[in-house]
Amino acid sequence: MDDPTSDLLPGTMPNALDAYWMPFTPNRAFKAAPRLIVKSDGIRLTSHKGTELLDGSSALFCSPLGHGRPEIAEAVRAQLLENDYTTSFSMGHPGSFALAEAVCRLLPEPFTQVFFTNSGSESIDTALKIAMAYHRARGEGQRVRFVSRERAYHGVNIGGVSLAGMVRNRETFPVTMPNVVMLRHTWHEDHRFTRGQPDPSGALGRALASDLERIIATYGGGTIAAVFVEPVAGSTGCLVPPVGYLETLREICTAHGILLVFDEVITGFGRLGAAFGTQKFGVTPDIITMAKALTNGAIPMGAVAVTSEIHDTIVNAAPEGAIEFFHGYTYSAHPAACAAGLATLKLYESEGLFERARDLSSYFLDRLYSLQGHPWIKDIRGIGMMGAVELYPDGAPGARGTQMQDALFWNGLHVKFTGDTGILAPAFIASEDDLDQMIDCFGATLDKFQS
Repeated sequence: MDDPTSDLLPGTMPNALDAYWMPFTPNRAFKAAPRLIVKSDGIRLTSHKGTELLDGSSALFCSPLGHGRPEIAEAVRAQLLENDYTTSFSMGHPGSFALAEAVCRLLPEPFTQVFFTNSGSESIDTALKIAMAYHRARGEGQRVRFVSRERAYHGVNIGGVSLAGMVRNRETFPVTMPNVVMLRHTWHEDHRFTRGQPDPSGALGRALASDLERIIATYGGGTIAAVFVEPVAGSTGCLVPPVGYLETLREICTAHGILLVFDEVITGFGRLGAAFGTQKFGVTPDIITMAKALTNGAIPMGAVAVTSEIHDTIVNAAPEGAIEFFHGYTYSAHPAACAAGLATLKLYESEGLFERARDLSSYFLDRLYSLQGHPWIKDIRGIGMMGAVELYPDGAPGARGTQMQDALFWNGLHVKFTGDTGILAPAFIASEDDLDQMIDCFGATLDKFQS
């Protein structure tokens, strides 16, 4: 069989796609019928067959500014020509300090320091190490236990896999960190098709968060280093916390000296209509992880923000002149990534895109929930500029979602699916007409399959 991509990917191999082992992809099926993007501009993508599609998930929640922003490309080009690489090990460059300060300005007052990584997965592993180092510096090295949550996704490094509450992300990798305990997840059958936060009374939220008290009663609060939660669980399908849930977690953690970590890799940088989930929900954690939209997806980068109390405790526990935190990456605070980050944050501010996301959310959610009533749809959840459409499974879990994702691509829409749940997270630059087209395409594709 002729290779359909041989003209795009010239090489010596019989199939030009063979050499690349793709992540989170059924490789054999993909390479038999590839879906390649050869151009991206704004919220529109072009396939290798010349078809155009709308980007309904901001790539992988990375690109709320839309694709192909010349301001970011020009900043990166200028930086590479000026200084293409400087190690952050006992050296530095101005861009890293400028970006750290710019990120801190977006966060609540207690957050005064930022540690740069290269991805959300690395941010999670870094946060785990920071939590351990903090408690050890305080003389509480017995705090070796971590609490995560069912249906959680915290990246794919070994620390994140250990915290994972999604079984398929764990089952192939049986050797993970010990001492991880799971809270109950926040989805409840009675709140299907709820828009925003379920249960305004706060009773459910407080009850679910109080599951942490059960863990404390079993293991002892003094053995727990940190609780990791996504303010809104993203990759598992936009699980919005009930009213009172995050507030109760904060109260319990404070009472027992446990650090609260918000994984804001998806929710950070405007996705919920505020800079971060901490502002959206009015709950301040001790550590915040981030990545994705930090550079608009243009260059890999992640970060971990900490409060002054955490930073100063770790730093001041070390002898003068000694390394205080034995951790870092070769590409931590890469100059080009910092340039991309600074250009990205400048665009968020100059174009008022966090505010635009807040204002556009109502229309987006109106259109998303207009899909309710389709016989294939089990649930719809949404908040801010983020929503999920969960389909009833058809045979093996995930089979219908895979079928839908493939069909949507050729019908003109990219939507990220996890199992049978499609997650929509449009760019903040999208117009109401763009949103109409996305939802209409999603509904028409469902109707076509049903018939």
